[in-house]
Amino acid sequence: MGADDYLTKPFAMVELLARVQALIRRNTKEPLPLLKISDLVIDPLARIVKRGRKNIDLPSKEFAVLEFLARHSGEVVTRTMILDHVWGSEFETMSNVIDVYIRNLRKKIDINSKEPLLHTIRGGGYRLGETRS
Repeated sequence: MGADDYLTKPFAMVELLARVQALIRRNTKEPLPLLKISDLVIDPLARIVKRGRKNIDLPSKEFAVLEFLARHSGEVVTRTMILDHVWGSEFETMSNVIDVYIRNLRKKIDINSKEPLLHTIRGGGYRLGETRS
């Protein structure tokens, strides 16, 4: 009948918005721009991540965390912001899941690089970008 997606009740508004955004992206004729931070390049449409010449394979949640940080490049992003964007507001906030994902991303994007891009802001959250002088 032409349906692209189906959402059962009850549903979280965050899930509905995420699915609508995905449908809009999929039906847009113009490709999404590449996200570039130093030598890190993220292609949101193809879900490809490169640091220098190295391809980095990321599971979907790690990719979502990295993409969110890249879209807010240079800004401090709190754990709550990441949880709400990637997992939705019903996720338990006392979990250390964000720390685990950040550690995994650091291992993948900052290893063997002269300049780390993923920074912890004590008491604030995380920032993706070059080190400030």
